[in-house]
Amino acid sequence: MKAILCKTHGLPETLVLEDIPSPQAGAKQVVISVKACGVNFPDTLIIQNKYQFKPELPFSPGGEVAGVVKEVGEGVKHLKVGDTVIAMTGWGGFAEEVVTDGSRVFPVPPVFDFKTAATFAYVFGTSYHALKDRAQLQAGETVLVLGAAGGVGLAAVQLAKVMGAKVIAAASTAEKLAVCQQYGADAVVNYTEANWREQIKTLTDGKGVDVVYDAVGGDYAEPALRSMAWRGRYLVVGFAAGDIPKVPLNLALLKGCAIVGVFWGEFAVRQKQDNQANMMQLFAWLMQGQLKPHISAEYPLAQAAQALNDLMQRKVTGKAVLVME
Repeated sequence: MKAILCKTHGLPETLVLEDIPSPQAGAKQVVISVKACGVNFPDTLIIQNKYQFKPELPFSPGGEVAGVVKEVGEGVKHLKVGDTVIAMTGWGGFAEEVVTDGSRVFPVPPVFDFKTAATFAYVFGTSYHALKDRAQLQAGETVLVLGAAGGVGLAAVQLAKVMGAKVIAAASTAEKLAVCQQYGADAVVNYTEANWREQIKTLTDGKGVDVVYDAVGGDYAEPALRSMAWRGRYLVVGFAAGDIPKVPLNLALLKGCAIVGVFWGEFAVRQKQDNQANMMQLFAWLMQGQLKPHISAEYPLAQAAQALNDLMQRKVTGKAVLVME
């Protein structure tokens, strides 16, 4: 089978496409014939050895796959050969086949095409955990989404609307903001403009926002924290801007607000039943047409490096996906 391999840590250009032996399923494992694989920001970090998980070299990036079960190992009861599935593999998905623990694999209705299935769980799982479990978002509250045109950002925009909130989407271009409006944002601000904090103040009648969803970090974090309402919740989701911000903690005191970490991957491991309940709700909303991944770019496996570079350069709105031939 063909696979994209990270043999030495570095930027996407260091990745290589090679033929390697097909994997075998051990006890409690499943082999999946990969049909599509979502491209996510952690993929850009894991190949540089900058992510929380650090697989041994060589490995394939790609933690979100959709495909068909090829082989089922001893002890796996909820799957059979031929099932259409998604899997949160952590890594290994930039390949024609992947082996992973059966607990990471979920059957999905065949009505979902592989591209949708491969671009749904990661971003919506992260954003629903953030808004529901960490922010405890209530209907009628106002959410500011930073990086709102990205994968998790657009998922957060859609979910906050489904949950009854008012959404202010923040992004860097008019084109990205138009996508946010297409997916339900009530208002938009361009955070490259000097007066974006004043715009938020006007949009909230001076009250500020109840929840900040921050997957960007960098220079946008402190102005967003200063835009919080009393007893607001600031969600630390990621650092797509590249820099981990250092914010004045007195702002949390003055706002009476909480700064809350969001680590969906660890939540899914530590609280499996809660995560499964979340996923069932998300699939229900997807089937009802209330949620939809925005796929702006598709690539063949051989162009995985280009996909990662486009993501790093913030050329992708919503999701990018690798499609296997």
